[in-house]
Amino acid sequence: MSGAGDLSGVADLQAIRQRIAQHSRGVDRADEALLADCYHKDATVDYRFFAGPAKELAAMLTAANKGQPVMLHRTSQMWVLLDGERAKSESYIIAYAQSADPDGAMMQRLVCGRYLDRHEKRAGVWRLSHRQYVMDVNANWPGAYAPPALGPLANHVPAGAQGAADPGIALLASAAAKNRLIQEGDQGMSNPPPDEAAIDAVISRQKIADLTMAYCRGVDRADEDLLKTIFHDDSIVISGAFNGGGQQFATEICRIVKAVFNQTFHSIANQWIEVTGNTAVGETYVIAVSTMTNEDGSQSEMLTGGRYLDRFERRAGIWKISERSFVCDWNRVDATTHSNDGMYAPLDLLGRRGPEDPVYALWN
Repeated sequence: MSGAGDLSGVADLQAIRQRIAQHSRGVDRADEALLADCYHKDATVDYRFFAGPAKELAAMLTAANKGQPVMLHRTSQMWVLLDGERAKSESYIIAYAQSADPDGAMMQRLVCGRYLDRHEKRAGVWRLSHRQYVMDVNANWPGAYAPPALGPLANHVPAGAQGAADPGIALLASAAAKNRLIQEGDQGMSNPPPDEAAIDAVISRQKIADLTMAYCRGVDRADEDLLKTIFHDDSIVISGAFNGGGQQFATEICRIVKAVFNQTFHSIANQWIEVTGNTAVGETYVIAVSTMTNEDGSQSEMLTGGRYLDRFERRAGIWKISERSFVCDWNRVDATTHSNDGMYAPLDLLGRRGPEDPVYALWN
């Protein structure tokens, strides 16, 4: 139903989804240039609170967000319908934001809605020509998010920010610089020729996307063997729970998941991937939902929103993660509201750890 009947169509779909992901990056980093670059110069928007030229919205949003608490716009389910050099799309969006009520009390908010977009390919480049925002549901919690103090360095994880202060900007720049050095050493050896580079990039982006999905399954199912297949032997992971080698991370994170959490659920979206020959960098948004039993026997649930900043390498024809850093943008811990009764009672096929989970019967 997407209209992508050939490799060229798949490349168009990836370019459109990449642009939608860039839009969220621009808003969250309060980067006017990055946000405006998502739109054609004559593009328009309708957000209800503002309807008019997209370039004016870009200036308005970034001016309003600068200096404010970090936001996180998580775009997923990007359903794109291609029609030649035009396209339409529906994307689901969960936005986390902090703002004050009229009485001055701070609130944490989850705003759930959809982007209804029109896209055009001009001079070979896809950008938005019109966006309409539709709101579906929202949740509002009293209080402000207080970032945790710097703990032991062995368990430190970077916290999200805006503009150049965001650690993700530096991490991606560092990854890109390392990749350029690798590319210079590979020149004339294993990179595809220029006329095949575009096709190779399309296929590589899909393989890299599969790696990030395998990561989520590996953690949630505590599947150590699966996790080890997605990291190079000399890889590095900065996760907060464990900072060190990727192979060691696979072992340690599975131990932590089994020891600390009753259940975990990692949902990723808004994925931006840039491929250069045998190397790539990527930013992937994640919301992790976890339940745990406290020392006093009470139950808690934790929601964490953040981003994976990754550097990938293709070695011997196989893509794997070389470096991964987690950047935390927001977090909540509350008394559990989980229920197995009422409307949930018939839903008795539950997620499990390891091979008992239903996905393994399907996958095998």
